[in-house]
This record gives sequence, structure tokens and C-alpha cells, in this order.
Amino acid sequence: MTKVILWDNDGVLVDTERFYFEATRSVLAEVGAALTITIYQEFLLKRSEGAWHLAVEAGVPSEEIPRLRAERDLRYSQLLSGQSLAMDHALETLKKLRPRFRMGVVTSSRREHFELIHRTSGLLPFFDFVLTREDYIHSKPDPEPYLLAVQRAGVTPSECLVIEDSERGLCSAKAAGLPCWVIPNTMTADGDFAGADRVLTSIPEVAALLLSS
Repeated sequence: MTKVILWDNDGVLVDTERFYFEATRSVLAEVGAALTITIYQEFLLKRSEGAWHLAVEAGVPSEEIPRLRAERDLRYSQLLSGQSLAMDHALETLKKLRPRFRMGVVTSSRREHFELIHRTSGLLPFFDFVLTREDYIHSKPDPEPYLLAVQRAGVTPSECLVIEDSERGLCSAKAAGLPCWVIPNTMTADGDFAGADRVLTSIPEVAALLLSS
């Protein structure tokens, strides 16, 4: 029986992935490296490896990568500012689920970006805890983020349900022994979701399915 719902953030609760892509693409373009959607999907949304190898291949010294990463983070913050980022129907879905389930967020976002994203989202009051990139060593698709979330929730893996949008997120959840439903979006739709317990088309389906059981 599900007691705790663990939500991914970017691409599930909030529409931010396009901004992260644009911030990364623009920084790489300035050093002569071309980041395409296809490369972004493969190296960031599936492997979680980043795309800085493109800069190195374009002749940028490896010691310059931290500066490029910092510039990307700055641009990402600027793109996020002033935006209404909550996914359609996310708020109403969380309102329906909150009376019956405890909930947490398990995200690969850094805390400063997470806080900026949710400054005006209205979603945070529905969550019991949030794990950001600073809270664990190994990011998705490693199981560590979800193993830590299960520990924080104080339940067994079988009592949790993960809601993800990407292949790397699904891999992380399943490696941690958790059931996982996937809601693909335009950035992640080409992923391999054969291992998902369910593949949904929209966030309201989460509430519809859980509240009817």
C-alpha cells in the first residue's frame, strides 16, 4: 500500500527543463560547441553525465569547465526569475493527494535553483521534505537519492511510489527498489520506460489512479 509519494521536480512538477537546456546551449555556443536537443537528451536526461565534453572537444581547457558551469548556473537562474513554472494541474493534483498521502520531492536541482523555482509555485506546502543535489553524493540514475528519501520518510520501499519523467529518474527509482510511474514530456518522450510500473500521459492521472484504489 502506498503511504509516501516521492516526486521528481523538473519536468514533473515544474516546466524548467527547457530553460536548463537553453542556459547550457548558450554557454557552449560561445566557445564553439553545439549542443543539440538530441545530445542534451542523451547525456543529461538519460545518462546524467553533462555535456561539457563538447567544450573540451572544441578546444576549451578542462580547467575552464568550472567557469562555464558557473556561467550556465547564472544564466539558468536568470531565465527562471519571474516565470510561472508550475505544471498545469500540478497544484490541484497535490491538493487532492495530500489528505491521504505523505509526499516528498527528490530532485537533481541545486538548492538555490529549487528555491528560485518554487518562490511563486505554491507547491511547497504540500511536501513533508525535499532532497536537493546537495543532500546526496551520487545523482540519478544512481539509487542513492531515492534510498535516502525512503530513509527520510521512515517507510519501506514498497510503501513508496515515485513519479518521474525521465529515463535516468526511472533507473534511479527502480535501482532503489521502488515502484515508479513515469509521465514523459516533450524533452523525455524518447526514453526507454519499459521498466516503469505505469506510463501516464498527465499529472492528474496520478490522483485519479491512487484515489480510486
